[in-house]
Amino acid sequence: MAAASGKIVQNVFVSQCYQQNENTQSQGGRDYYFSPFPRNSLPSPLGKLAWAAPSMQLQLRTLFKPHSHFSIQTNFHCNASASATAVPYLDKTSFLKLQNGSDIRGVAVDGVEGEPVNITEPVAEAIGAAFAAWLREKKKADASQHLRVSIGHDSRISAKLLQNAISRGLAGAGLEVVQYGLASTPAMFNSTLTKDEAFLCPADGSIMITASHLPFNRNGFKFFTNAGGLGKADIKDILEQAADIYSQFTAESLSNSERKASLSIKEVDYMIVYTSDLVKVVRKAAGNIEKPLEGFHIVVDAGNGAGGFFAAKVLEPLGAITSGSQFLEPDGLFPNHIPNPEDKTAMKAITKAVLDNKSDLGIIFDTDVDRSAAVDSTGREFNRNRLIALMAAIVLEEHPGTTIVTDSVTSDGLTSFIEKKLGGRHHRFKRGYKNVIDEAIRLNSISEESHLAIETSGHGALKENHWLDDGAYLMVKTLNKLAAARASGKDGGSKVLTDLIDGLEEPAVAVELRLKINQNHPDLKGGSFREYGEAVLKQLENSVGSDPSLQKAPVNYEGIRVSGYGGWFLLRLSLHDPVLPLNIEAPSNDDAVKLGLTVLAAVKEFAGIDTSALNKFVGAP
Repeated sequence: MAAASGKIVQNVFVSQCYQQNENTQSQGGRDYYFSPFPRNSLPSPLGKLAWAAPSMQLQLRTLFKPHSHFSIQTNFHCNASASATAVPYLDKTSFLKLQNGSDIRGVAVDGVEGEPVNITEPVAEAIGAAFAAWLREKKKADASQHLRVSIGHDSRISAKLLQNAISRGLAGAGLEVVQYGLASTPAMFNSTLTKDEAFLCPADGSIMITASHLPFNRNGFKFFTNAGGLGKADIKDILEQAADIYSQFTAESLSNSERKASLSIKEVDYMIVYTSDLVKVVRKAAGNIEKPLEGFHIVVDAGNGAGGFFAAKVLEPLGAITSGSQFLEPDGLFPNHIPNPEDKTAMKAITKAVLDNKSDLGIIFDTDVDRSAAVDSTGREFNRNRLIALMAAIVLEEHPGTTIVTDSVTSDGLTSFIEKKLGGRHHRFKRGYKNVIDEAIRLNSISEESHLAIETSGHGALKENHWLDDGAYLMVKTLNKLAAARASGKDGGSKVLTDLIDGLEEPAVAVELRLKINQNHPDLKGGSFREYGEAVLKQLENSVGSDPSLQKAPVNYEGIRVSGYGGWFLLRLSLHDPVLPLNIEAPSNDDAVKLGLTVLAAVKEFAGIDTSALNKFVGAP
């Protein structure tokens, strides 16, 4: 029945050249083409591709002017098929460098100076095989048991290349592979929960190919089971296994894996299921009205990522007008702005769209739709602390007194708003969306009720949504408020949302400065940047303790957080990079400078720290 309905195309494996976004090639005067290298070299219909022997690299010639946030060369390259040449040697350390917390990230496309490709076809294939082994162990499945993995990707130009490579690794290990094509990260997790054999669900495991908002040349992988996203230890285990598998690759084995994959890979349009579920949530909140958003004008900015579906597949079926929505078409070069709700240029773009179109609301997503933000009809942004305040207000109406878990850089004004205005509890934890989510789950396990875990970056997860960080679902919660207000006769447009954060105290000055650690500086004496950073934090803690005008936070899970001069600062060590991020919030620039000078006095003796950003902020030479 499923096959007859056209939902599933059986036994599909794409191993030829393709052109990403072929329908958008003429937009904006751009002339670019991309085709990941094939297992069998096929001629390009556009005549723009050339093999660059002897390195066997497929060359993409680009004739457009890149935006300033990309420093790129005139040619992009993808590594050639490993079956065409010897597999380059890589040790386990090289694989472990791909770990980025609970994700895998690296460089997938050549063309950016100083950033060599480290996620190649063979590397991705090895990661797929390693995930298969990890999943079998997790599910306690022997080789005879049937396991299924779903794979989706965002709009990046290396997406299909990596989708096919990781599919070969999975299929070669005996797993059934279901490719979703363009999808969102939340949808991929959802596929492990959905029970619908017509869409080959549930999947035992799921992989999203994405590098969030990072530049066009990057890519990576996120992994899920029905228990949620994998943790750091899981990713390390997979990468170690991948290194071992990679070391056994030969041209013959890679060729065999391709043949095996061609027999076991299917395609499904799972986004039909995911978007339908979002629509049902809003209708239910409005009392099962078919078009509860009828008459609302809502514009969407997808940043040329994977979120363009939200306008036509979610808002329009609910009755909303979406004219003026922008950058909905997938374009992995992100020509308009970085798809990132924290980016000022991106927020200016959606704000302008709202004001120009006189819309009731604007919604913006990051590349893979696990983060989002909004703008009301007056151009007021709901991102960072305001987004947390808005979601906290909505959740605390439904669950009075619940604990809201956030990351470490949220403001004191937000704490006051959650606890004094809304009657909830604010639990400030560590940076990292997985850290925040896991902490909320832990609190519930010890009988402290928590229904929302959310980062200032826009990652937000709700208990009711299986603790999935889902940018689309966060926006659905705001739409629920609009729909419910209209259904009850209290239609006030986006003012309904703006009123929810009335009373939120916001600082006059809020900055984040990055103090880089020079890992090659003699001051480190051969030690790790982490050890050096911890020594800096200890020095700051000691200096603060002797200043009566400053008060160290009594409970703090990350770095050193200090209040004083009407504001606060937090100096912490980055989760992954040799950087000490410094956040400062204060009621005036003078007060912010005083806090900055406190930090500078404590760290200036550490010669391995680049304090130039802080020096500039406080006006020091």
